[in-house]
Amino acid sequence: MAKTYAIGDIHGGLKALKQLIERLGLKSDDRLIFLGDYVDGWSESRQVIEYLMELGKTYSCIFIKGNHDAWCEEWLKGQGPNVEWLLHGGQASVASYAGISDEAAAEHLSFFERMPLYYEEDSRLFVHAGFSSMHGPAREHHPSNFFWDRTLWEMAMSVDNRIPKDSFFYPKRLLRYREIFIGHTPTTNYNIEVPMQKCNVWNVDTGAAFLGRITALDIDSKKFHQSEVVQLLYPGEIGRN
Repeated sequence: MAKTYAIGDIHGGLKALKQLIERLGLKSDDRLIFLGDYVDGWSESRQVIEYLMELGKTYSCIFIKGNHDAWCEEWLKGQGPNVEWLLHGGQASVASYAGISDEAAAEHLSFFERMPLYYEEDSRLFVHAGFSSMHGPAREHHPSNFFWDRTLWEMAMSVDNRIPKDSFFYPKRLLRYREIFIGHTPTTNYNIEVPMQKCNVWNVDTGAAFLGRITALDIDSKKFHQSEVVQLLYPGEIGRN
């Protein structure tokens, strides 16, 4: 049976990404849904994008846009660089793009521009960060919330499990989907190194930009695979630490 994996934040860690993909032992009909933040942190952001573009030629892949990807896209368009971006891993991405040809840079920009902000299927939502409208992503007034919002995750974490889903007090956003898969907020912030589930929200960002790993979660079985700690694969680098 074909498997679908939700893959968390990567942040320029190509060595860890390749390791993870190898550990999945993918079959030709398996599918990969990447939850964003491919760049910024470790030294191989450009190489990660090149690898993903090639991976998409072999397997069915969906590449959702993260906030760091949006920053990098703006820079590739000639807007910036954004000072905040440079302070949060963007400098490593800029360095990785040194010497790239105009033609290749245009291909990368096109790749970023094609990234969806979210993906829906079978009452499941895949999004980098979240959404704020109680009516769902289609009614979102601020598209940047898809890759910046943390309130969805914070809300899921704070819900008292004694509140029934048919209560007026149960968060309406969480009722819109059977399951929601996100990245953006590292589970390592809570001293947890594996995917976290709160209510019907699965957080698959296991801190690859810092002292964690890249994770792939089987969306049906909930079994997961991980790379080694990314920092161990890049000795002498600090990532976003």
